[in-house]
Amino acid sequence: MKQKVLRLGIIGLGAMGAEMLDVANRSAVVEVVLAADPSAAALDRAGTAYPELALTSDPADVLARKDIDAVYIASPPTTHAGYSITAMKSGKAVFCEKPLAVDASEAAEMVAVAAETAVVNALNFSLSDRSAAVRVGRAVRDGQAGAVLGVDIRLSFPQWPRDFQRGAGWVAGREQGGFLREVGSHFVFLTDRIVGPLSRIHTHVVYGSQGETAAAGLFSANGVPVRVSGQVAAGPETYEWTLYGSQRSYRITAWGDLWLGDADGWHRTELPQPRGSEESRLAEFAAAVHGAPSTLADFATGLRVQHVIESFHQS
Repeated sequence: MKQKVLRLGIIGLGAMGAEMLDVANRSAVVEVVLAADPSAAALDRAGTAYPELALTSDPADVLARKDIDAVYIASPPTTHAGYSITAMKSGKAVFCEKPLAVDASEAAEMVAVAAETAVVNALNFSLSDRSAAVRVGRAVRDGQAGAVLGVDIRLSFPQWPRDFQRGAGWVAGREQGGFLREVGSHFVFLTDRIVGPLSRIHTHVVYGSQGETAAAGLFSANGVPVRVSGQVAAGPETYEWTLYGSQRSYRITAWGDLWLGDADGWHRTELPQPRGSEESRLAEFAAAVHGAPSTLADFATGLRVQHVIESFHQS
């Protein structure tokens, strides 16, 4: 049976919002009804790309529309709670960029309202449907890894913010930006999903003018040690998540390349199924709004991830 079209409103037309707008306009199951951004430059770019698209500088216009089924939120993190709560209370489903929020009480309220209203709520963690992550999760569940002995998350950036984020001033700031929130949260989410919720043992962070410049943390997930390290330093941009098992180990690099580890070293593994993308996650969200099961992270999961990330900034 053909899936019903989801009528979507978009709040935020920066790097991620513009990308999701492109994805939505290519989709057969999503129709963008209205998009909002307070930046005239962002509205001009969207209007040039999509002349027929209805645009507004006021996000409240999106939240007030009765003909919108769901809202995608790609505005700065400190705005996530207000927009999400208003949307959910008006019966709209919410697909939000990470982090869930920055303030703990606001995030807890988002989770409470999601439970009260029972609307579909999801966070856009890239690794929720990435084929490499799905494969590792299956391997752990099926016992192919053996006992899980540890997880390492290793991140490195030659500059922060990255080039594509330089238009968003908040990404560099300590208040709501930094590589832990922007990047580390994806890998904390993956660890939470496969191994279990993380509890802080020790965290340390060093700050510079562009947010954190180095961070190290030790956590426990169901008794499994989870080590997190990251820095802004000379060298290649690095995204690496490693799960160590007693029978086999698994490493994900570059957001989706999978490596299997054994006594002979690390071996790259080809994955025949689709990689996972903004397209697939938006389609899954649309299907979830219309009653299908979903593998996307919900707000409750996002709250656990937020507690882990913010524990660095509270140390």
